[in-house]
Amino acid sequence: MTHTAELKNGLDQLALGLNEQQLALLDGYLTLLAKWNHTYNLTAVREEQRMVSYHLLDSLSLVPHLNGGTRLLDVGSGGGMPGIPAAIARPDLQVVLLDSNHKKTTFLRQAVIELGLPNVEVITSRVEAYQPEQKFDRITSRAFAELAEFVKLTPHLLAEGGQYLAMKGVYPYEEISLLPETVAVAEVLPVSVPGLDAERHLVRMVAK
Repeated sequence: MTHTAELKNGLDQLALGLNEQQLALLDGYLTLLAKWNHTYNLTAVREEQRMVSYHLLDSLSLVPHLNGGTRLLDVGSGGGMPGIPAAIARPDLQVVLLDSNHKKTTFLRQAVIELGLPNVEVITSRVEAYQPEQKFDRITSRAFAELAEFVKLTPHLLAEGGQYLAMKGVYPYEEISLLPETVAVAEVLPVSVPGLDAERHLVRMVAK
């Protein structure tokens, strides 16, 4: 199965209802990621075929949980996951990709230009130093930090009534037990990613 066919098959299983243009953008992003990865070491996954499930479909599993949100912050975006796939799937969503690594944000800016994503902004900054004009009603991270660190570094960025959406592997019992009193776990959802034989969970948290 080609990576495009695998992507189509995975999108059908996720029932996201994306159109051909969005599929082409996801395919283009995967090509850019694989090309730049040789030089910039954006991900440990080298093969495009494996990137489909490990990166694209895993990132897209977040999309159904973004309903009601208008501004998404992807903290420690790295190679653009989950922010770029989410932005492609939800062009109505304003997405900011935040990372302190200049090489990674150079790639992200180039990807945004080449893919033509008007709803995406790239910021090079440490998360605690980032002071946007407008806060975010959804803040996500995929491989940034443990939950306690994630929420301790971002309270100034969460809008009133906003949600943290942390993408995790196995059920993070210990990380949840170490969360500060200022945050409550609303739910921990098991997530099924097509083609990925590994546990995935989404931790939805809110400020108390």
